[in-house]
Amino acid sequence: MRKSRFFLLLAAACLIIAGFIFWQSSKPSEIGDSHVSDVAVIDQAYSLIKENSVYGTNETALIEGAIRGMAGAIQDPYSTYYTEKEAALHKQSLAGQRVGIGIEITEKDGKFIVVSPVKSSPAEKAGIRPYDEIVQVDDERLEGKTIGQLMQMIQGEAGEKVNLVLYRPSTERHIKVSVKREEMNNKTVASKVLKVKDTDIGYVSISMFGEKTAEEWVEATKKLVSEDVEGIIVDLRDNPGGYLHSVAAVVSSIEKDNTIFAYMQNGKGAMEPIKTSKLEVDDLYLDKMKKYPIVVLQNEGSASASEVMAGAVQSWDRALIVGSKSFGKGTVQETWGLDNGGELKLSTNKWLTPERDWIHGKGIEADIEVEPHPLYSLEVLPLSGDYAEGDFSEEVAYTQKVLKGLGYNITRNDGFYDEDTAEAVVLYREKNELEKGRHMDDEFFASIREQVSAYKQDSENDVQLNMGISVMMNRLKGDI
Repeated sequence: MRKSRFFLLLAAACLIIAGFIFWQSSKPSEIGDSHVSDVAVIDQAYSLIKENSVYGTNETALIEGAIRGMAGAIQDPYSTYYTEKEAALHKQSLAGQRVGIGIEITEKDGKFIVVSPVKSSPAEKAGIRPYDEIVQVDDERLEGKTIGQLMQMIQGEAGEKVNLVLYRPSTERHIKVSVKREEMNNKTVASKVLKVKDTDIGYVSISMFGEKTAEEWVEATKKLVSEDVEGIIVDLRDNPGGYLHSVAAVVSSIEKDNTIFAYMQNGKGAMEPIKTSKLEVDDLYLDKMKKYPIVVLQNEGSASASEVMAGAVQSWDRALIVGSKSFGKGTVQETWGLDNGGELKLSTNKWLTPERDWIHGKGIEADIEVEPHPLYSLEVLPLSGDYAEGDFSEEVAYTQKVLKGLGYNITRNDGFYDEDTAEAVVLYREKNELEKGRHMDDEFFASIREQVSAYKQDSENDVQLNMGISVMMNRLKGDI
């Protein structure tokens, strides 16, 4: 009886061991049964993570991570993956109306770089500039974040503020800005008539090339034509780009049909010319537009589609470019909707000027280089606090630049409150009828802010625009 019981227990143990061995041996075949792609190693990695990771993972997160990883492996700052929510936010950036701060961002070497703030946007008003690196949003650092996640962090309700920490390479300093989100009606074209002596000059500003830019451009320029302007200044400063078809319509209105305005070159090297076409507008308007002398204004915030336009008119000798070198983005992106509701944006072509020059990383040089006045290019920042000799702060550094721009004797602008700064503060306070003293306080900062704001609002201080007007007058005289 005892022997039979022993053999029964032994047999049961053998069955358990055999079952365990069979279970272990069957695991590889089970892993192979999970198919998420046609690439075996991806399926293998997916199954291993699902079956063995100690961290909770779900299928959606794994698949989105894989797509994001593939996009990142391209090492192109303009190729990226957007989740469904991120894709919706991205579409808003070029839509007719949206809530946000108005900023174009790219990712480069793991850093989030500002291409340009949209003209007259909350971002521009807060002093955000091209090439600023965003390192923190509110209290959250951006290490390990995606550009889509950054967009979500910046977006929010109208009226709410978002606090950004930026690194500014030109000054090698970190700065803090607080930006109020606004509901922005993305009207991208604004125009007016500039009266210079007895001459009427048309001025058209294009803040970006959005969905309705072509319609807005025709409407604005038709009005200028009806007012008998003699030439047009096109302001592309801080224009971060947008839709190529919008650029095509604008350049088609100022140059004869079937003229190459850019080349598209795909990954295999095949090059396709992109040409102007006949617009469905009245011929009298087109006839006048194609005869107008044109001056284009650009700066380091002019990128992508705005560079396509600048490169075209410069190559054609159709316009003179005034300002500073442009940003230098020479690739074109296409976006595909994915089955999970997300989007994949890829750089599919290089674009080249009509002279087949690829400006990527180089930018377009202005025909007439004009740097803005240091005070005009300064942002209007909210300042507060109380500082005196011996102190060191960002507020002091900013004020030193303002005082120097106003003509005071300032020998340093690194934020150290030295004796020269104190003497300049004394003179400034006396001149502006502030309480006497050698310190910076809230009353002093309020006055400084008003000075900078008033200076920037006075078009007489916009040296790039004034040079553009001067160039236009000389073109009308036949001197250029």
